[in-house]
Amino acid sequence: MSDGNSDGAGGRHGASRRPFHRRGERRHGLDHLLQQPRHDNHCVHGERRREGMDWIGLFRQASADAVEAALAEAEVLELPADAPLLHYGEANHNVYILLSGALNVHLDGKAGSAGAIAILPGEVIGELSAIDGAPVSALVVASAASQVLQLSRELFWQKLMALPGVASNLMTTLSGRMRRANDAALLAQRAALELQHLRKELDIARQLQVSMLPLQRPLFPERVDLHACGLMEPASHVGGDLFDAFFIDEHLLFICIGDVSGHGVAAALFMARAIGLLRVLAMSITEPDLLLATLNERLCAGNDTNLFLTLFCGFLDVDTGLLRYSNGGHCPPMLLSGGVASLLTIPKGVLVGAFPGLKFGAMETVLAPGDTLLCYTDGVTEAANAAGEEFSEERCLALLSAWSPQEPLPEALDALRHAVSTFTGQPLLDDDCTMLALRRPG
Repeated sequence: MSDGNSDGAGGRHGASRRPFHRRGERRHGLDHLLQQPRHDNHCVHGERRREGMDWIGLFRQASADAVEAALAEAEVLELPADAPLLHYGEANHNVYILLSGALNVHLDGKAGSAGAIAILPGEVIGELSAIDGAPVSALVVASAASQVLQLSRELFWQKLMALPGVASNLMTTLSGRMRRANDAALLAQRAALELQHLRKELDIARQLQVSMLPLQRPLFPERVDLHACGLMEPASHVGGDLFDAFFIDEHLLFICIGDVSGHGVAAALFMARAIGLLRVLAMSITEPDLLLATLNERLCAGNDTNLFLTLFCGFLDVDTGLLRYSNGGHCPPMLLSGGVASLLTIPKGVLVGAFPGLKFGAMETVLAPGDTLLCYTDGVTEAANAAGEEFSEERCLALLSAWSPQEPLPEALDALRHAVSTFTGQPLLDDDCTMLALRRPG
């Protein structure tokens, strides 16, 4: 990395360079680069030069002739947009004055980071490292094509600082820079506090969301006629997956599993609304297709966010094993019967909450003693490894077929979740992971 004196043929960090004055054009160079355009024809040339030079804070009220003489050996760097002027941690032996364009100072040393301090034309940069010789404490990048006047340390201290008023101007410039840096630090601190508060709020939201789901393992430990267990793991602080299982009466069990579009807070709120409606509707509507149709109408009403969900739901008679179910665009559950795992045939159904006036189909099957039903979201089967290969329904069916009728469902679900993580190579998945398993004891 350049030390600020050795720029190379291409200029410092990709910048081109040219002398500040060309022989025979010295006055023209000053007029062109140091003076802002003026339209006051009543000013004499000397006054116009003086006023034109005052826009550079370091030279305010200083002798224009003396400044011009001191800058005879200075050079102008041409920086294209996004080109760095100073790198964090490098040595610097120059002071720079922005003549045109714009520079951004990134105190964290990372380009594009929030809270950058803008350097405007006429302002000085690099003076601190040139003063104390310490490494540069920030990354300085041109946010637009810029012209920068480069002053060596010797020129700056021995010639410019000896001019009346320049030292005072430097102190004023440093004071202004410190105030702006303090303001930027306060804004960054405020943003950090707000982010910390938001994370706490998200943690609370996650706890509330989890408390809405039946996560007791197993779900109904007091019953001997049914084994059930669920698992829900959001990809972020809060997720959009849902599942539920509760008894309508002593023998009729309602189950559902769903996946809200998207992730985050909006999906979690939509999920909470869907769960609340399902629990109310299922107590009075025990036909799964009619239940989905009613839920769809309720979710479509006032759905300005255009969120929707996929949903599988059903009613299981635990005495007979009869399962009546319906589906709204969700992936088919898997059925383990007689040691053979297969996909459950499901009726065609569209997404829930997207379009009003829809009808849904219904089907039924009988779970024999010893059968296991596994419901899941696509975060399980579509979990991908580094090569982009998905875990797939086939791998899931192969693992399900190896489940023993005596294996507790909590351990079986945990083993399946571990297999997905092993396959992806990541402990956390890119999508919400939710499963619900039911078994009629043999």
